[in-house]
Amino acid sequence: MKGALEPPAPAETAHQPRPSAVTAKDLGRATATRRRRSASLKLWIGAVCTLLVVVPVALAQLLPLAGADDQDLSARRLPPLTDGHLFGTDQLGRDLLSRVLHGGQVSLTVGVLAVVVSGLIGVVAGAAAGYFGRWVDTVVSRLLEAQMSLPLLMMLLLVVALFGPSVTVITCVIAVAQWPEVARLTRSLVLVEREKPYVAAARVLGLRQVAILARHIIPNIVRQASLVVLLLLAQAVLLESALSYLGAGPQRPFATWGRIISDGQDYITTSWWLVTLPGLVIVLLVVGVNLLGDGLRDRTRRRATEASS
Repeated sequence: MKGALEPPAPAETAHQPRPSAVTAKDLGRATATRRRRSASLKLWIGAVCTLLVVVPVALAQLLPLAGADDQDLSARRLPPLTDGHLFGTDQLGRDLLSRVLHGGQVSLTVGVLAVVVSGLIGVVAGAAAGYFGRWVDTVVSRLLEAQMSLPLLMMLLLVVALFGPSVTVITCVIAVAQWPEVARLTRSLVLVEREKPYVAAARVLGLRQVAILARHIIPNIVRQASLVVLLLLAQAVLLESALSYLGAGPQRPFATWGRIISDGQDYITTSWWLVTLPGLVIVLLVVGVNLLGDGLRDRTRRRATEASS
């Protein structure tokens, strides 16, 4: 009788959650997860490669190395790891590692200054063209098309031949050659930003056009534009090395990477390290900067996608 009066036990199986068909392995194979891992891997590898070059170059004056111009004719063309010379010596007995590190200071200085100047020019010109439009956009667009239609290296050689191969001239020439890349991206970003509600609200409040552009729009797009500037650093170093290799770079006593390779090319069959090791340093820096820029760009895009969703 007592058992008949008791209410039936609830069906527990009806309220238990079903096990998910998506496993941790499936999540690991997801596109978003793979992109996140790829971006992190690019960042780590790019940062390591870049620091392996930048840190020794920045500390070249503090490292226990021989002078970059100290000659020892009795120790000419020593192979790497010989008599305390990690990279060996060149045709005049100078320590190759010291020359590479001190030459890197010139090459990196020219590259950094060039991308900073080109970034400023590109952001200002691209933002003005994208926001104001009309004749401003027409003028900037025609300048972009005209410059991008010219052979880059030939234009650089012509300007250097006219004004001289000084560090200032080469820096300005590379900066002028690279600003179209930043300007094109900035213009496209500003075209999107100017249609957003906060810009319309700023106009309603009576802010001037220049104030809206400088205080509201540019701060919102400067992070994405700076990624392009970072990627242009590798191109600037390559351009400076190419000019120095052709004899149009900074003149002596500056020992740039391109000049070191140019001086050692006559001995490439007998002393391979004179060309190979400086070339590997350039490759390491370029690969590192490109991977670092790609990783930062992927992470920025992912965060923007997550914010919009």
